Amino acid sequence: MDELLDRTAEAAPQDLTDGAELRGSSFDFLTGPGIDLAAKAQAFHAWAQTRVAHGVFPYAKRLGGRPGATAELTLLDGRCHAGLNFSSQEYLSLARHPKVCAAAQAAMERYGVHSAGSTALAGNVEEATALEAELGELLRMPEVLLFPTGWAAGFGAIKGLVRETDHVVIDQLAHNCLHEGARASTPNIHLHRHLDADHVERLLKRVRQRDPHNGILVVTEGCFSMDADSPDLKRLQALAREHGALLMVDVAHDLGCLGPGGGGQLELQRMLGQVDLVMGSFSKTFASNGGFVASHDRAIKEYLRFYAAPNTFSNALSPVQVAIVRACLAIVRSSEGGERRERLMRAIQALRGALTEQGLTVLGHPSPIVPVMLGPDALARVASREMAQAGLLANLVEYPAVSLNSARLRMQVMADHTPALAQTAAHIVADALQRARALAGATH
Repeated sequence: MDELLDRTAEAAPQDLTDGAELRGSSFDFLTGPGIDLAAKAQAFHAWAQTRVAHGVFPYAKRLGGRPGATAELTLLDGRCHAGLNFSSQEYLSLARHPKVCAAAQAAMERYGVHSAGSTALAGNVEEATALEAELGELLRMPEVLLFPTGWAAGFGAIKGLVRETDHVVIDQLAHNCLHEGARASTPNIHLHRHLDADHVERLLKRVRQRDPHNGILVVTEGCFSMDADSPDLKRLQALAREHGALLMVDVAHDLGCLGPGGGGQLELQRMLGQVDLVMGSFSKTFASNGGFVASHDRAIKEYLRFYAAPNTFSNALSPVQVAIVRACLAIVRSSEGGERRERLMRAIQALRGALTEQGLTVLGHPSPIVPVMLGPDALARVASREMAQAGLLANLVEYPAVSLNSARLRMQVMADHTPALAQTAAHIVADALQRARALAGATH
């Protein structure tokens, strides 16, 4: 740890000035009339560079090595921060596992590094078919279709199934890929209050009364990444069936890393094999790009192969990525996977407990995502800078990704984190927030 901190660059960011770098948000550059299509980009770049110059733009960082419990990250201004890494989606710490690396090497020797086609043409490899079957066994859903990314899976599943006259009932905090898929598919989008199954029921009744002829897709997540909370999946599935709808659950952040057997919230809520559609991403627990959609119906799988554009018109996962996911999945389903989940949960509980002891507000339930409320966006930007300088690497989430002045850290825990590292991280967060209050207050 000390050696990592010693390698942090000495160059300090400029002092905070009149607070211009603490005002505004990326949302300001999404809308607005104008003949020049590049103008919004230029305005955003100028605003972002002001933040970069003052050390309060903690995005687009570059990783200097493997995403372990400690790491080195380089910011856009060239400064290197090294220390405790709670910013990587590496929940079971499998990215450098010997079996995973060996599987990647073997696949490269057999297939090369490129799939050379979409799954609708000749891009599949034998390993991909095996992965689909093995993932189906974990989910208890026999029909699985792989996608090049998790985002593509979420977007593609909705866009592939839903037509202009159909309806989507979706949690207002669902992932970007799900909302984008809904917007691309139909104008009939019905947002429901976060986790509010009663509101889902009212919306479904209203839609069915007005439109008994078209389809409805209900969309939610197993573990929401900004709040670390989960819906009542059993009730949502029952409501969907009652009203002739399908339910799709995004399990990107919980599959593999939660549940006694790695089945995530589906397993914890005894809903494995009971949900209509499941989609997810390999990038959180399975050490690879890629995603999937699972169902009980072979017809849905093949329909999406040819009507989900991100699958049909994108190259398939590379053989190396497929082999990596298969190796990770084998570990997830083994006794070693259970031991890694136990280590992960110990670190999660230690971090949540230590942050609470420091008087900080921690959202949600125990999961690899530990959201820590910081509050006003300006304060959060300064606090994030102070944490990095103190040796804690964690991701800041601010408006419009969350509500205005509801900024938070999204700390991401790994199996390789220890309770002691979690305690250290919590102290750094609390100390940095205290310093930030003084620094940010001085600009007003």
